[in-house]
Amino acid sequence: MRAAVAPLLMLVAPLVAQAPGTDIYLVPLARAGAELRLGAAVNATARAGYDNQPYFSIDGKSFFYTSQRDGQTDIFRYDRGPGASAQVTSTPESEYSPTVMPDGRHISVIRVEKDSTQRLWAFTLDGTAVKPVLDSIKPVGYHTWLNADTVFVFVLGSPPTLRRAELGRGTAEVMASNIGRALAVVPGRRAVSYLQQDSASGWVRSLDPVTGAVESLVSLPRGASFFAWLGSSELLTATGNRLLLWKRGAADWVEVARFSEPGLQQISRLAVSPSGDALALVGNEPAPTRLP
Repeated sequence: MRAAVAPLLMLVAPLVAQAPGTDIYLVPLARAGAELRLGAAVNATARAGYDNQPYFSIDGKSFFYTSQRDGQTDIFRYDRGPGASAQVTSTPESEYSPTVMPDGRHISVIRVEKDSTQRLWAFTLDGTAVKPVLDSIKPVGYHTWLNADTVFVFVLGSPPTLRRAELGRGTAEVMASNIGRALAVVPGRRAVSYLQQDSASGWVRSLDPVTGAVESLVSLPRGASFFAWLGSSELLTATGNRLLLWKRGAADWVEVARFSEPGLQQISRLAVSPSGDALALVGNEPAPTRLP
């Protein structure tokens, strides 16, 4: 979520009452040789209010997302075929950051419990709460799964830390500190990527979970806070209305698209479908036009 401690620790309580207006857009992706081609952006959520944190299903035919409705934050699923959303969780608590678990039969979420404790929970794909994934590790802000036994979590604090949690052992070793809100397993590699906040913009780094070796990949452009992998050697990020691509070994980012849609002038999160045929973008809803 962004530079320091602000993510959920400071934002979750007010978020339920006054979440910023955001929408999730779907953009078709295709390759023409080495060139990345983008189709027309479609507003998949298209309603006033907070719709955010998209995460694609394993088959890529749908994505899960966080939605605030009537002051309550739950998980919804958007099916690309019919182009419609359905509610997944419906609880008195608030759920955020839906992530498909390695077994493909559950999603993990950050759940804000009745006493405001933020823990990682497992739900079935139809929205039935199963149990906390990590009992004692809190407050959790974000997470990504390495495999069925290991999950990397962003734990809020001063500074926020990246921890490797082993489910069987109940341990959570600190692997990095002062990290940003973007976490992702590197496709096709046994590595976890995260944002290191050592500079104004932050560096995308790759961590070998076995050896602990860290590789600095590229600095994010100023104004960008998130990234998404496009295969195992390319990254996408966004700043303002610009979509940027970085290829492993390159010195800098290259602009691949500039969006004209009013709702994509301030892009934040990104997610790429497993097959690489679609991109989900989160954009701020444009301010309403004021009549003179």
